[in-house]
Amino acid sequence: MKEVIQVRMKRLNIQLPAQLKAKLDALRKEGISASGFIRNLLEREFKRRKELRP
Repeated sequence: MKEVIQVRMKRLNIQLPAQLKAKLDALRKEGISASGFIRNLLEREFKRRKELRP
């Protein structure tokens, strides 16, 4: 049986320059949501920072 883990999500509203927003919107054609893309970027950055700490 597969274990289901629920993650409590919080909302974050940000403002972006039109050029960045257009690039995020273009990701939809690739099947990538803006939220998923930003979450992935944040997770990778926090992981990278953690690995750099002595």
